[in-house]
Amino acid sequence: MYLKEPKWKEECGIYGVYSGTEPVAEMTYLGLFALQHRGQESAGIALTDGYWIDVKKGMGLVSEVFGAHLPQLDNAKIAIGHVRYATTGFSLAANAQPLRVNYAGGALALAHNGDLTNAAIIRRELEDRGTVFQTTIDSEVFVHLIARSQCRTIEDRILEAVKVVRGAFCLTIMTENKLIGVRDPQGFRPLCLGRSPEGSWVLASETCALEVSGAEFVRDIAPGEMVVIDGEGVRSFRFSNGEDIATCIFEYIYFARPDSIIDGQSVHAARFAMGRMLARESGFRGDVVISVPDSGTTAATGFAYEAGIPFAEGLIKNRYIARTFIQPTQQQRDAAVKLKLSPVRSVVAGKSVIMVDDSIVRGTTSGKIVRLLRNAGAREIHVCISSPPITDPCYYGIDTSVRKELISATKTVEEIRDFIGADSLHFISLEGLRQCVPALNPDHMCYACFNNDYPVAEEDAELDEDDKIILERRRIAQRERGL
Repeated sequence: MYLKEPKWKEECGIYGVYSGTEPVAEMTYLGLFALQHRGQESAGIALTDGYWIDVKKGMGLVSEVFGAHLPQLDNAKIAIGHVRYATTGFSLAANAQPLRVNYAGGALALAHNGDLTNAAIIRRELEDRGTVFQTTIDSEVFVHLIARSQCRTIEDRILEAVKVVRGAFCLTIMTENKLIGVRDPQGFRPLCLGRSPEGSWVLASETCALEVSGAEFVRDIAPGEMVVIDGEGVRSFRFSNGEDIATCIFEYIYFARPDSIIDGQSVHAARFAMGRMLARESGFRGDVVISVPDSGTTAATGFAYEAGIPFAEGLIKNRYIARTFIQPTQQQRDAAVKLKLSPVRSVVAGKSVIMVDDSIVRGTTSGKIVRLLRNAGAREIHVCISSPPITDPCYYGIDTSVRKELISATKTVEEIRDFIGADSLHFISLEGLRQCVPALNPDHMCYACFNNDYPVAEEDAELDEDDKIILERRRIAQRERGL
């Protein structure tokens, strides 16, 4: 299998636009800004004028990669964009997306959000047949499957490819004259369709990215659906019956922006409900409710509303610091916590504080925050978490740590409470969490990181230990760690 690195990372964000009148590069740039929370390691934009596909990508934030210089093509009519956190494949410039390839049918560019569970197996089979890979990311598997297909149309080539792959994949694919969006049969990751007042079509990971470019939400792309956008409009192709839907619950707990609506469920409403549920389940009482900003804020306001306890900003976030769990070493994560969060002494000093956060992965960051509040004079600290204990890794594009590094896999709630130094600790129950997404069927959600019930098996785990991909990744990891 792909060697998972000992850190939790988010998935990616994708965007695409088809327009005959509007500046597609600028619209994509704005869309990626709105999706920056989904990936901060690299960014890229590909665009076409109908004859040529140009790609600009690099390491860093959207603003760092592009600055004042967007890719330019006269009369460009289609663009796709990508922001990335590394899930499979290391954080290298070569692994930035979109990927571009020339093949017998022409040229295409592809951006992928998700993580395949059989990518290493497919990659080994393709390499045995002479395929040369340029990256270490599973997204490149799609490119080669499409390019090697004998089907006549790009639509059929893609449909053939999605029958082979397993796991999570939302795709934006661009040819010289078509914009294509694909969502996997389980619908692990979100993808929606919008339209601007000028008639441009937009694909985006979240609805928040539609609004920034002036587009209005049309509908979600259904699990197991491919949409093809060209001069004739939007066509839909279904390659799944929709019986195996397993949308990621963490989109609503943490990953998506609160102002997004995913599959008809408001993210803000879900998190607010989680806070109310935490208040009812925990029964915690205190002087003030605070959040670990920003992902814990909406749930904290829900807790305060339900409990009738004032909410206040007890921690101030430095908004120029990236999310702490993506730092590659614990020392860097510890330093990032101090840079990222500062306690407000006037809010917490002498108070019984209820602190609401979205999750506890390793426990080290939570412990640092608790100590910050102690040092600021908090009398009591009661911690509430709007996810159940995370006991198992995710294989669908949110790379949690290996199981032994997940604190909830090895410690009881009481042991975790003692480890982080809190006076009390409560995780939302799984049943309580299920009640917080009323617009969705709770049976059509993925809870694997809480209960080890994986909707799609990780087929790569069956590979032999001497598989060359594993060895390659181990060599790279050892080199980066100085071993």
